[in-house]
Amino acid sequence: MSNSSNPASRRVAIVGATGAVGREMVNVLHDRKFPVSELGLFASERSAGKVQDTPYGPKTLQAFDAEVVKGYDVVLLAVSGDFAKAHAPALASAGALVIDNSSAFRYDDNIPLIVPEINAHAFQGGGRLIANPNCTTAIAVVALGPLHKAFGLKRVIVSTYQATSGAGAEGMAELEEQTRNRLEGRPVTNSVFRHPIPFNLIPQIDAFQENGYTKEEMKVTWETRKILGVPDLALSCTAVRIPTYRAHSEAITIETIQPVTPDAARAVLADAPGVKVVDDPANGAYPMPLNATAQYDVEVGRIRTNLVFGDHGLDLFVCGDQLLKGAALNAVQIAELDL
Repeated sequence: MSNSSNPASRRVAIVGATGAVGREMVNVLHDRKFPVSELGLFASERSAGKVQDTPYGPKTLQAFDAEVVKGYDVVLLAVSGDFAKAHAPALASAGALVIDNSSAFRYDDNIPLIVPEINAHAFQGGGRLIANPNCTTAIAVVALGPLHKAFGLKRVIVSTYQATSGAGAEGMAELEEQTRNRLEGRPVTNSVFRHPIPFNLIPQIDAFQENGYTKEEMKVTWETRKILGVPDLALSCTAVRIPTYRAHSEAITIETIQPVTPDAARAVLADAPGVKVVDDPANGAYPMPLNATAQYDVEVGRIRTNLVFGDHGLDLFVCGDQLLKGAALNAVQIAELDL
């Protein structure tokens, strides 16, 4: 691949290329025809030298080397927060556009936290290091952003139903293995999740904080406030792990500043980028993980007047693929802002 024919072409490095998010990043770059002149896939020392099949053809994995990665135009990080803290600032200082998928920089006031459909303006003048939001937050704000712009958000209550792939490929494997063992009468042992996941719900994702919420739940509060630019937004979240493979679901209740009706909300959401309104309950049409899986758009439905807040409230149900809009797709969309 040569960049001579396209002045917008970029040398792109993906660090953490063997993980679920890293693999999705490669696929999204190709699917969206991002102008890649060279693709570098970086992973751990133990993966170096292995060949990974990609839409760009077979690619040999390289061990991460900061000096080598500094030569790329775009660096997509699908690594731990500690790794990102150790390397991302230096990579950005060297001139690369660094988009970090960890939580390392999301709460830094000097680093933009971006969902392009909602706050692409934050990209301008924000430096070369950009934070990608938590998957749950990204899915929620695609729906909340347009509603906030139209009606104003006063209070938000979120209950999430999060797929096992939120814990990576290991989470999905544990669901599959434990389900098979349970059905065949064998012992069920868990290592990824705190409790067995088949035929169960676990109301804990990440560690509990002093206020009784988990870190995952607080991420939704902190990040939604930053992305929407409402630092005092009243938002409470309960995050639950459920025995599905992929795509997170969220039941969201909002109290609005301006009066709102379900029809008005549907009209706003129908015009919103990244949203697909699926709201015909009489015919069984509403957002579901199976339908949202592998889709770029976030499905929104079950839109109705909230019985507590009346004409200033709505209930809605949202589903989105957390490996795509919640991670890889959002990261590539941020990179597209620089073209």
